Amino acid sequence: MGLDRRHMLAAGAATLAAPALLGAMSARAQVAQAGRQAPGFYRMKVGDYEVTVVNDGINRRPNPGEGFVRNADKAAVEAALARDFLPTGHLDITFNITFINTGRELVLFDTGTGGLLAQTAGTMWDNMQAAGIAPAQVTKIVFTHFHGDHVSGLVSREGQARFPNAELIVPETEWTFWMGDRAPQQPAAMVKGRFGPYPAERIRRVASDAEVAPGIRGIPTHGHTPGHTSYAVQSGNGTLIVLGDVTNHPTVNLRQPGWHIVFDMDAAAAEQTRRRLFDRAAADRTPIIGYHWPFPATGYVRKDGEGFDWVPIHWTSQV
Repeated sequence: MGLDRRHMLAAGAATLAAPALLGAMSARAQVAQAGRQAPGFYRMKVGDYEVTVVNDGINRRPNPGEGFVRNADKAAVEAALARDFLPTGHLDITFNITFINTGRELVLFDTGTGGLLAQTAGTMWDNMQAAGIAPAQVTKIVFTHFHGDHVSGLVSREGQARFPNAELIVPETEWTFWMGDRAPQQPAAMVKGRFGPYPAERIRRVASDAEVAPGIRGIPTHGHTPGHTSYAVQSGNGTLIVLGDVTNHPTVNLRQPGWHIVFDMDAAAAEQTRRRLFDRAAADRTPIIGYHWPFPATGYVRKDGEGFDWVPIHWTSQV
């Protein structure tokens, strides 16, 4: 079938347009990708208190089936990861730090990695700024324990104090252990270096069950470290548990509370603590913030056979 003049003109116009179209497509292909995540902070209310969870990045642990869980073999660990649609070749362990604004003071729980540990961590400073939180605004820093990913944000790379106006509240048992002669030498030196720039009069040692601020009381959760302490928060009818490291990633030793993580200093005590605390939290339906849970790390636990399941709190744009 022959082409009439109209079809030939249309074909010619399409041929002429082709280079321009290809050029536009080429230009579109050259648009730079952002290469970074949106600011990582999330807010919620607990009674009259405003809670802000700030993400401090991740640490990617290779081969989590090998050595991460002391009392489970590789096949069992990898099966647990696969069950939750996670890769088996690595495990991303998240760091989340919690701020509570009571209306009178700003309380921070732990201080993250401070950018001094894994290259994929240390986002807390940018995320604090995005959340409108300045270190000088913090009035109290309450510690769950003294592992490096919880105390390193106390100082800058140059070893200067980051929080000029904060009182540091530490569990007495945790302080005594790390400042004494029973702690491993190298991590103990790290701990002393993090607290060293702060005047002694600004460091308050308390019992693990003490009230550290109105409506904020310690829960002894020893095992992960000798003085590990979680915190119960209550304001009006609202409640919350700031967990610390009672569990690591929920796929690992929340679903499997009997699994002993390599970082637990007294694994048997840590397991007993886990079971006791999560039995209580599940029965009371208490919201929890998990330091190593996937951001924004807020949710509930419920009984699931011999273990526990994590039920994330639904994200909402409302505070």
